[in-house]
Amino acid sequence: MEIDAELRRQIVVSLLAAAVFLAGLVAIGVTFDGSTLPEDGAVALVGLLTGFVLLMALVGLYLMRNEDAEA
Repeated sequence: MEIDAELRRQIVVSLLAAAVFLAGLVAIGVTFDGSTLPEDGAVALVGLLTGFVLLMALVGLYLMRNEDAEA
């Protein structure tokens, strides 16, 4: 299977979005160090998950519009 430019762009954009999510998880883990997650950490984690879902929706829209523009 040959990877064309469009598929390569989709892979890179998706991996970058996932890397942002992982960096956020690491940041929350470092900031709220301990055996239990305090209330502020839980709110930060829910915010990160919400942001990730919105980010992936925006990435999907970007890739759809970009694909339509090329066609």
